[in-house]
Amino acid sequence: MRTKLWLHAVAIAALALTCSAAYAQGHGNGHDKHGNRDDDHGGYYSDHDRDEMRGWYDDHRDHLPPGLAKRDHLPPGLERQLVVRGTLPPGLRNKMLPCPEELERRLPPPPPDCAHVVIGGHVALVNRQTYMVLDVFHFEL
Repeated sequence: MRTKLWLHAVAIAALALTCSAAYAQGHGNGHDKHGNRDDDHGGYYSDHDRDEMRGWYDDHRDHLPPGLAKRDHLPPGLERQLVVRGTLPPGLRNKMLPCPEELERRLPPPPPDCAHVVIGGHVALVNRQTYMVLDVFHFEL
C-alpha cells in the first residue's frame, strides 16, 4: 500500500512539472532575457524589420554605402563566423561599419549596449561590449 501511494505521488509530481513547463512555453512577453524578440527565425529582427531592410536596399541598390556593396562581401571563411548568438572574432570586428542613418531610422531601437552595424554585406545587431551577435540580416543579391 505504501509503495502504491509513493508511485502515485511521483506520477502526480511528474505530471505537474510537465504541465507547468508546457504552459510556460510561449507565454513570455515577446523577448528573451537578452532582449531578443521571440520570432520564428530566433533573432531580434521581425519579419517587418526584414521587409524594411529589403525595401531600403532596393531603393539604394545603385549607390550602396561602404560595407554593403558587392566588393565588400566577406570571403566564405569569415562569412561562416558571422552567426546569431556567436561572438565576432577580431577579424570581423575590424570590418564593422555604422549602419546607414536612413536604414537605422527604419529599424527598431537596439537594446542597451547594442548597435545595428554593417559587416560585409550584412546588417547585424551586435552587443558593443561583448561582440555577441543578436541577429544578422543578409541582403540577397
